[in-house]
Amino acid sequence: MRSAISVAPDHDWHETLPYVREAEHLGVDVVWVPEAWGYDAAAPLGYLAAVTDRMLIGAGIFQVGVRSAAMTAQTAASLAVMSGGRFLLGLGVSGPQVIEGLHGVEFARPLLRLRETIEVIRLALNGSKVVYDGATIQLPRPDGEGKALRLAVQPQPFMPLYLATLSPRMLQLTGELADGWLGTAFIPERAEAFLGDIAAGAARSGRTLADIDISQGGEVAFGDDVSDMVAARKPGLAFTLGGMGSSTTNFYNDAYSRQGWAEVAAEVRRLWTEGRREAAAGMIPDEMVLQTTMIGTPEMVRNRMRVWRDQGINTLRLYPAGETLSDRLDTLGAALGIITDLNREEPDIGSA
Repeated sequence: MRSAISVAPDHDWHETLPYVREAEHLGVDVVWVPEAWGYDAAAPLGYLAAVTDRMLIGAGIFQVGVRSAAMTAQTAASLAVMSGGRFLLGLGVSGPQVIEGLHGVEFARPLLRLRETIEVIRLALNGSKVVYDGATIQLPRPDGEGKALRLAVQPQPFMPLYLATLSPRMLQLTGELADGWLGTAFIPERAEAFLGDIAAGAARSGRTLADIDISQGGEVAFGDDVSDMVAARKPGLAFTLGGMGSSTTNFYNDAYSRQGWAEVAAEVRRLWTEGRREAAAGMIPDEMVLQTTMIGTPEMVRNRMRVWRDQGINTLRLYPAGETLSDRLDTLGAALGIITDLNREEPDIGSA
């Protein structure tokens, strides 16, 4: 099981740099940079390519629809060259609040748009002329003055492609076309709600789940006062269920609903959209927090990580808690030590 971290440079860029460098020194395998409605992902990734030597750097994710497919390929090729081949291309469709509200792009036919974007990107990265006649993308534009072009960059035909997906049909597309899955809203005990669809998609391409890097994880925190630790994380989970989308479209809410938390997810969203955020947080059961995180005593954290591993997670994404940079690095170091120990054990796949 590999280790990964995710950094949000818009929080404190000057703290991000030493955090990533020390994470690499500690042995973290991958750093992912997200892209939501803060900083973009490409610029920080270019900087991180220059200040790291070994760890893989990944877009987690580039938002489909806000860049052209060809520009996404150009950016990915640039980062692959700048990092010496250490770049992982992650894509996702985001949601209507960001795509329509911030970028003014219609959030229409996201499944088809994602498929066609992937196909154009692969054409471009393979060094082919970019000619494509799809429903959402047409290159060159018909009846225009443009002609088909090849990217004037070094081809990158083997660049790993990851998809951040949640809905069943999107998960099937991941299994069919991607090298890896960047999952969220994940409860390992209910992994089949996601992995079953990914496996079904993989079968379409003559592959199995073993051919796909399943990248999942959660917050890591060590402490003895588990009740306080759980309570402190309920508002964040309530935001995910109620605020990460509109009152009618929330992919995270849907994902938790498919994993046995439908009644809680519906009530939290109702309270959140009514502006009753404290009440929404109060609806989150302790068990739900514990199922979605790796927090508590060292033994509790070890047991949770073992559950993730035994459900077939190949790359465990760690979100270490801590009030200071030093605290976060201490938490990260302790978590990596547990992963090292678990990697020496024989996994009991699917036992959780």
